Amino acid sequence: MFADNTLTPKEAVRLCALGTLASRPMRYSELAGTVRHFTSRMMGPSLELMGTSIELLRYEGLVEARDGAGMEDDAPLEITRGGRRELHSLLTARLRLGSDLSKLVVALKIRFLDLLEPAERRTQVDLLIEAVETELARLIDLRGSSVDECGEDSALVAWLDHDIAQLEDRQSWLEAFLAKL
Repeated sequence: MFADNTLTPKEAVRLCALGTLASRPMRYSELAGTVRHFTSRMMGPSLELMGTSIELLRYEGLVEARDGAGMEDDAPLEITRGGRRELHSLLTARLRLGSDLSKLVVALKIRFLDLLEPAERRTQVDLLIEAVETELARLIDLRGSSVDECGEDSALVAWLDHDIAQLEDRQSWLEAFLAKL
């Protein structure tokens, strides 16, 4: 963990994998795909997140293969008692809110937008709109798969609806802002 007892990106992936297996055992390949899908829809593609190996969880005794070896034969995996303790530790870790570097970059772009020529300003706002559209597409896709997996009334779907609404508001604001430029 970071010095303030908040999760690192690696630990966030561990939380995703262990939490997924706590719900039900699944094959190595299915778990890897589920973790990759969820994390990439929430944060976008990230080498920092994808570099964590599920095989390491098996080596550490947090998950174990049922009826097989693991990655080599795509064995079904299940969480161990130690894995449940680790999952609890990860779930109860402190949060580091507002540390997203991209929020800072967006705020700085808006703050200093007037230093650009008018055409460059419009281009930058267009890029911000495009980034919001990309993020919206990711979250909408994740919402669809989450409804299938967790149900329409799940806490995750409600949270995604909240984030989607915020992004739609941001998109509307940026489009109105662009129209004024």
